[in-house]
Amino acid sequence: MKKIIKRIAPEWLLKWYRVRDVSKFKNKSTGEVFTQIYNSNYWKSSESASGTGSELEQTKTLRSDIAQLINDKQIKSILDLPCGDFKWMQHVDLSDVKYTGADIVEELIVKNKQKYENENREFKVINLIEDPLPLNDMIMVRDCLVHLSEADILKALANIKSSGCKYLFTTTFPEQRENHNIVTGGWRKINLQLPPFNLPTPIVIINENCTEGVKGEYKDKSMGLWEVSKI
Repeated sequence: MKKIIKRIAPEWLLKWYRVRDVSKFKNKSTGEVFTQIYNSNYWKSSESASGTGSELEQTKTLRSDIAQLINDKQIKSILDLPCGDFKWMQHVDLSDVKYTGADIVEELIVKNKQKYENENREFKVINLIEDPLPLNDMIMVRDCLVHLSEADILKALANIKSSGCKYLFTTTFPEQRENHNIVTGGWRKINLQLPPFNLPTPIVIINENCTEGVKGEYKDKSMGLWEVSKI
């Protein structure tokens, strides 16, 4: 039904609906926002609590390419923040990697610990914007910054830079020509090379071959790799 509405509704009506829909997140902390999203299955995926973008079909390309990236860049430790419900990352070969999955939603972390934690894999409650980040070779921030206000993105990037991690691997839409602000908890495409973020050209870019949407509007959805010292 939502796909049909997107096809036939005028853009002004869709914009009005998006603004109205996220008004419930105003004046709430980041933790409250994403806990509410999790508890209500706000992203409406029957497969993953982290939304349709974390379903196995939408992560097929990335699951293959991230394994190659880990090998090429000799990544030995990863901080995956937010890790969500670990739906798709559990299918990536992490046998030679120390993996830390983190999320702001405490209930997710409790469940992940029970189901997935082992000697090379741990899960922690961490707020990307405010909490000290553990030192790792790479911090992966997939499908997160797109849900944050511009102010919160800038805080997150500053926090990542102060972490000492070597690489940042995160979502960007390189064909997006302008960035727009939102209330944290909403969603829009972002191009991290444009203002107000102004990141340099990523040293690696992986197109996810995203098939979400109805008109191919997310076909440029990608994961970019940056040296943290350069952001």
